[in-house]
Amino acid sequence: MDRRSFMAAGAALGVMGTARAISGGWSPAEAMPWPAQEIYAAASGSRIFTAGGLVARPGQPLHIERRVAILDTVTGTWSEGPMLPQPRHHPMMVADSAGRILAIGGYRRSEGGEWTNSLETWVLEGDAWISLDPLPRPQAEAVGALLAGRVHLVTGRSPIGDANGNWPDQGDVDTHLALDPATGRWETRAPAPMARNSAAVAVLDDALWVAGGRTVQGGGTGRLDRYDPVADRWDTLAPIPVSDSGQQVGGGLAMGALGGKLVAFGGEWFAPGGGGVFPETWIYDPASDAWTRGPDMITPRHGLAAAVVGDRLYAIAGGEVVSGGKAGATVEVFQA
Repeated sequence: MDRRSFMAAGAALGVMGTARAISGGWSPAEAMPWPAQEIYAAASGSRIFTAGGLVARPGQPLHIERRVAILDTVTGTWSEGPMLPQPRHHPMMVADSAGRILAIGGYRRSEGGEWTNSLETWVLEGDAWISLDPLPRPQAEAVGALLAGRVHLVTGRSPIGDANGNWPDQGDVDTHLALDPATGRWETRAPAPMARNSAAVAVLDDALWVAGGRTVQGGGTGRLDRYDPVADRWDTLAPIPVSDSGQQVGGGLAMGALGGKLVAFGGEWFAPGGGGVFPETWIYDPASDAWTRGPDMITPRHGLAAAVVGDRLYAIAGGEVVSGGKAGATVEVFQA
C-alpha cells in the first residue's frame, strides 16, 4: 500500500508497544472541536493554532477542511479562529518573529484532483488571513519553523511535471527556503541532505532539526539532519531507531524540543495488505547523539500536529489508523 491508496484503508492493524519510560509521560487533554489529520500546528504565546486537514466521511468525497482551531493552553479550552481563505490539507503552520501565524503551501482541490500543490503563503492579521510572498514553487508535506528570525520551509513534495492534481503528480524534494522578514521574500538556502516528505521539525540549540520522513518509492527513513543557519550547513546525526514492529519510524510523525532534548512520536508505515501506526516516543539527547525510548503514546497517531508551550508538548488530532480511515480529535500532553 502507498499513499495513492490514502482513502482506501479503513481498519487498523494494531501494534502493541511495550513502554519503557525514561522520564515524563503522556496525559489526556481537551479534544480538538473536530477531527482532522494531515495537519501542523504553531504556538504563539500561550495559544496553539492548527488549520485545515483531511477527514474521511462515508459515501462522500475526501473532505478538505478550512477551519482554524485555537487552543488556549492557560484555560485548556479550544475556540474557532478565522477560516483559511481556501480549504487545505498539509498546510505548514509557523509563528514568525512577531508572533503572527503563517499558513504555507499545502494541497487544495482543483479540477485536476484533491492533491493540487499550492504556492500561497497566508498570515493571520486580526480576524483575516492576508497573502504574503508566494512560494517560488508549489511545496507541500514540508516542515517549517522559526529560526534566527526567519521562517524556514524544508523538504516536502512538489509537482514533477505539468500535471498537478493527484498524488502521483508529486515528487520528493530537498528544497530549503527561508522567508526574509526585511524584504518579505522567500530566499533559497542550502538544500536538505535528503529529499523526503512528511518529516518532523524542531528548533533546539540555535539549530533546525529535521527528523524522519519518507520517500515516495522507499518508505520511511529515521534520519536526523541538523541545520546551522550561520554556516548555512547541514550535518547528519544518529537516526531514530526501528520500531518494535520491525518497521522504520519515519513518515507522518511529529516532534518538539523539550528540556534540551528532541521528543519524536507517532507516524505510520505501509505494508502489503495493511500497515500500522507507531505508538513509540523517542527522546534524543544532542549531548550524546543518541535516542532513548520514552513512554508510548496513549493513542498512537500519524499526520498529527505538535507544539510546545512552556514545559508541555502537545500532540494534536491525527489519523488513528494507517492511511485515511479514521481521523481523530484526541489531544495528549507530554511533560518531561
